[in-house]
Amino acid sequence: MKPAELASCLRGHWIVEAQHHIRDRTFAEDACTVHTGNAPRAIAAFRNLAIGALKTLGATNIAKTTRAIRDQPGRALPILGITPKPDLNGT
Repeated sequence: MKPAELASCLRGHWIVEAQHHIRDRTFAEDACTVHTGNAPRAIAAFRNLAIGALKTLGATNIAKTTRAIRDQPGRALPILGITPKPDLNGT
């Protein structure tokens, strides 16, 4: 294996590890007690959705952003496309 190929494999591995670190440390994925049916897959999908939405909006520290949303749940509304005071004109 050439050095460039080895470096590429290592980078790919650490991308996966970094994602797992976010999912485990921020969302306690390894401590999850959901194990039956499709529930584990659904929970993982919700975690991925949350991480993806936050990254899309420019969050660089998922744990810090998640704590901020936990402490002030109203911050989640704009992320979900919900405005606190909907415009009811024209309805």
